[in-house]
Amino acid sequence: MSRPWAITTPIYYVNGLPHIGHTYSTVVADTMARYHRMAGEDVYFQTGMDEHGEKAETAAAENGETPEAYTTRIARTWQTTWDKLGISYDRFIRTTEPDHKIAVQRLAQAQWDAGQIEFREYEGLYCVGCERFLTERDMEDGLCKDHETAPDPRREANYFFKMSEHFAWLADLLEKQPDFIQPARYRNEVLAMIREGSGLDDLCISRPKERLSWGIELPFDPDYVCYVWFDALINYMTGCGYPDQPGWEERWQACEHLIGKDILKPHGVYWPTILHGAGLPLPKALHVHGHWQIADRKVSKSLGNLIDPLRIAERYGFETFRYFMLREMSFGLDGSFSEAVMVERVNAHLSNALGNLLSRTLNMTERYCEGVVPEPGEMGEPEAAVRTAAATAAAEVDRHVRAYESSQALEALFRLVDATNKYVDLREPWKAVKDPERAEEVRTTLYTCCQALRSIALLLAPFVPDAAATMLERLGIAGLAEQARLPADAAAWDTLEAGTATTKGDALFPRLELVADE
Repeated sequence: MSRPWAITTPIYYVNGLPHIGHTYSTVVADTMARYHRMAGEDVYFQTGMDEHGEKAETAAAENGETPEAYTTRIARTWQTTWDKLGISYDRFIRTTEPDHKIAVQRLAQAQWDAGQIEFREYEGLYCVGCERFLTERDMEDGLCKDHETAPDPRREANYFFKMSEHFAWLADLLEKQPDFIQPARYRNEVLAMIREGSGLDDLCISRPKERLSWGIELPFDPDYVCYVWFDALINYMTGCGYPDQPGWEERWQACEHLIGKDILKPHGVYWPTILHGAGLPLPKALHVHGHWQIADRKVSKSLGNLIDPLRIAERYGFETFRYFMLREMSFGLDGSFSEAVMVERVNAHLSNALGNLLSRTLNMTERYCEGVVPEPGEMGEPEAAVRTAAATAAAEVDRHVRAYESSQALEALFRLVDATNKYVDLREPWKAVKDPERAEEVRTTLYTCCQALRSIALLLAPFVPDAAATMLERLGIAGLAEQARLPADAAAWDTLEAGTATTKGDALFPRLELVADE
């Protein structure tokens, strides 16, 4: 039986629409899910919507809608976007769904029964955008760092989770399990938060209904609803089957969270302590990526510098955008986006390097070998070098993907592309074909190129699945990605049978031209 493996994106909030930051998180998760499926694992991939809280209620009122109608409309837009972009999620979860309400109330009750929650009065500075009270660390010049707005002073009575009682346990966990939060810089950041204080204390987990009715009722006090972050974090367990589905714990403990660095505190501090306070197991790991920037500023709704993925897809094709994001951003660090740079990268990597290799291989196969994979002759050192390059690429891609290093994985893959292009230039089949005594060499060269392209296409499939599927179809092995097992099948050689019919087709990656804004 295949082992379980699960991945979650953040659940995105309903007061806005998808932009490049959301798209990057979702594409990385999709790439990971596709790779692990091709590795033969039992994959579960979840994304979805965070629909409760003050911002949602306010946005609904501003649009003249009920919260139910507003959140349903926005959730459909998000789900439709991911569907149009070919995201291979297994569940699109909404925090308004009945099974999530059950999960939230069960976990809240578990904490209440364990004496982890108490009622008290609190006063502080509240950011509506963050939907939480801020500390000095969260502000700069009196403004919220994330939203660049001044928080409101508030005083009210609420329920609090005794989070501070779990800080020593969390610090010990992060020392003993350093890979729980990756990359290491973010583990160190969480350790600094809890060791230096950083304004962290107990966590307010409720809002009074007299101020906010749009939320899940606390099971032990119907006059209060859950704080949106307490509610939202539990979605990950809901999707894995908590509290009652058979086998939920096995899937849950194989679950890896993927988030942006702006929500490190809730996921790195609140979430593990909430679970510990309820006596529940932790997920496998938390992976934290950086932000996309335009003109040195973070992309965000509040700053008004969004990049619409559907607009970019319409202009350039989504897979080129997908490739650029995965190749350009080194996971954990910030990345910079511009359409001009994307066009340059795509033309250099996909059009010139990979597209040209596929095109000239299949064109020559049609011209010199009647359009079928030829029977090779004796393999020499140049052919052995390409074969070794394929095995090396398969191993390196596997290692980097499992470490969430998509940029390095693609670099390793394109070393195989470059090695194969250099091999073609070395063998010069367009010259060799003119000498009848070198006919076997031509067949060997094109056979080697076709085998390399098979390996490239399989390794490329999790990153740009449509393009990889087209490559395999043109090589006469359509559907192979659904049957193959990575990394072994990408490293395997002599598996593309001689005599297999190929199709040269049009340019796989036509050169892009920068589209001017109207």
